[in-house]
Amino acid sequence: MGISGVFVPLVTPFKEDKVDYVSYKRMVDFYLTKGVHGFIPLGTTGESPTVSEPEYEEIIEKTIEYTKGAVPIYVGLGGNNTKKVVEKLKVAEKYKINGILSVSPYYSRPDQRGIFQHFKSISEATYLDIILYNIPYRTGRNIENTTIHKLAELKNIVAIKDSSGDILQTTDLLLNRPKDFSILTGEDALFYSTLSLGGDGGILASAHINTEGFIKVYNDITKNNNKAALETWKELYKLIPMLFQQPNPTPLKYCLKKLGLIDSSEVRLPLVEVTEDLEKKLDGLIGF
Repeated sequence: MGISGVFVPLVTPFKEDKVDYVSYKRMVDFYLTKGVHGFIPLGTTGESPTVSEPEYEEIIEKTIEYTKGAVPIYVGLGGNNTKKVVEKLKVAEKYKINGILSVSPYYSRPDQRGIFQHFKSISEATYLDIILYNIPYRTGRNIENTTIHKLAELKNIVAIKDSSGDILQTTDLLLNRPKDFSILTGEDALFYSTLSLGGDGGILASAHINTEGFIKVYNDITKNNNKAALETWKELYKLIPMLFQQPNPTPLKYCLKKLGLIDSSEVRLPLVEVTEDLEKKLDGLIGF
């Protein structure tokens, strides 16, 4: 059974520099009522680079506790030190999760051989399912489709979060997809396009807002009702550029606080909260 649907890469709410679990539970409960298909804690949207090791484990524990087995959980776990990533797998394996979302090694800029060996080492070190994460504008390296096809042959590499930013590469992957391999978009603006080309869903920061709309687009396309999905998508699409006009998840946290889902829009340095100018734009679009 492949991975499909609308997955929310959960923000990590902070209050006075501590993880705010009251807000976190409120969010999880809310998104479960909206019918999301899964959660990804501790991704980029969850500000994972600024989360301490004890917080990392506690967030996994709380996600499992609050979700109560209702939907799959894939935990963000990646890095550019392969040995360290393999060691951290032992932390993740202590918990009843479905797998991990693992980003291509960043900063080091390995070639395709190095990228393949990195993920092969992770695959061989765990029984957990692995979703590859390709986001070249953050990592400095693209995972090419030939490498994705090779990696998809490994036993537990089961999906990709495709944020390649290259519609031609994405289209080629969708039209020549590896067997038993799920393709989820991480480019929120390409959600409708990806689904229309046979994609399996998305891991979408924007789905924190107007969640029902994203799920409606997914459900309509799976029922071959692309026309209805497009009408919903036209409205959803307007907000997406605003949510990424300043570094993710700062605009998102501003919106979530205004919606009453989290108590504070606090982020950790090096991120800073949104400007007043963007606040006004977001207020106008969402109708605060």
